[in-house]
Amino acid sequence: MSVYLDYNATALVRPEVQAAVAQAMADGGNPNAVHAWGRRARAGVETARARIADLVGADATAVIFSSGGTESNAQGIASALAAGCERLIVGATEHPCVAEAAAVSGAPVETWPVDADGVVDLDWLAQALKRPGRAVVAVHHANNESGVIQPIAEAAALVRAADGWLHVDAIQSAGKIPVDMRTLDADTLTLSGHKMGGVQGVGALVLKPGREAVRILHGAGQERGLRAGTENTPGIVGFGVAAQCAARDLTQDHSAWRDAAQARVKAAGAVIVGENSPRLPNTLFMAAPGWDSPQQLITLDLTGVMVSAGSACSSGKTKPSKTMLAMGLDAVATNAIRISGGWGTTEADWVRFADAWIAAWNKRQARADQRTVEVA
Repeated sequence: MSVYLDYNATALVRPEVQAAVAQAMADGGNPNAVHAWGRRARAGVETARARIADLVGADATAVIFSSGGTESNAQGIASALAAGCERLIVGATEHPCVAEAAAVSGAPVETWPVDADGVVDLDWLAQALKRPGRAVVAVHHANNESGVIQPIAEAAALVRAADGWLHVDAIQSAGKIPVDMRTLDADTLTLSGHKMGGVQGVGALVLKPGREAVRILHGAGQERGLRAGTENTPGIVGFGVAAQCAARDLTQDHSAWRDAAQARVKAAGAVIVGENSPRLPNTLFMAAPGWDSPQQLITLDLTGVMVSAGSACSSGKTKPSKTMLAMGLDAVATNAIRISGGWGTTEADWVRFADAWIAAWNKRQARADQRTVEVA
C-alpha cells in the first residue's frame, strides 16, 4: 500500500469536501442569479466565506475568492502598491509566485535575508524600513519547503512603525497551526483551498479592516467588483468545508511522529534543515550529502513512499533549493527532500518513510564503501 507524504504540495481531498463539492455540482446554479437555484448557490458561497473568515480571525466581508494562492498573492501586492506603497521588501525564501509578482510590479524590490536557521532578520528589516519610500513587506507565515515559521507579529510591529503594508502568505500555515489576522497584524493575507484538504483551483485574499483591494482581473462585478469571473461555487463550497475541518483538527499535533522519524534519519546521516527553528508540525526538510533529490524521490517511490524534492527538476538537471541557498546550505542544496503529512497521515506512515529512506541510504553507502575498497 502506498504512503502519501506530500501534503505541502497538495493535501488529499477530505471526504467531507468530496461530498460537499459533489452536492454543489449536482445543485448547479450561478451564485449571481436571482432565481432559486442562484440563491442556493450564493448561500453556499457565503457560508464558505464565513467559515474561511472564522479560520483566520477575520470578518467574512474581508474574504475575496480567487483561483488560488498565486492569484491572491498577486492581488495583495498590487493592492499595497495601489494604496501608495512605493517599494517592496520580499523575504529571501518566499514562494516564486510572491517573488515574481514583486519582480514584475515595476516597483524597486529588496530581498530580506534569513539566518542559517531560515528565520528572517528583523534587525535588517528595521534598517530597511528607514530607507526612503513607503514599503510593502511580503513574507510567508511558514516556508513551503522547510516549514520554518516566521516571527510575523514582530515584523508587523516594525512595519506599523514605518507606515508600511504587511502582506502575509499563510498558504502553508493555515490549517496546520493557528492563524489569526488580529494576532499577526497583517494588512493582507492569502490562503489556498487545496493545502488544507479542499480541491485545487480556489484561494482567497483576506483584508485587514480599513484596507482595500484592487482588481487584477477585469470584467463583471463578482466578488464586490474585486475579482471578475463567475465564482467557482463547488470549489468554494469545498474550501469552506476544508477550512471548517482544519479548524476542528488544529488540536491534532503530528510533531511527535515527525520528530521520531527525524531523529532516525539524522542518526543515519541526514542533514535536517531548519531544525533549530519553530516549524510546522507536519514538515520535515532534509538533505542527504551526495545523493541528489530526484534519485531519492525515485528510490522512495519504488518502495511506495511519495514525498517531494526540495528543489525543482527540469531537463534532467537538479536546480538548487532557493530556500537552502538563502540559508547558506549551498553544499547540499541539490540533495534535499521534503516530507509532509496531513489529515490522513498516520504514525505508521512516518515510520515507513524512515525505514525506507534509511534502508536505501545504508545500501547506497555500502556500495560507495565497496567501490572505495576496490579502488584501493
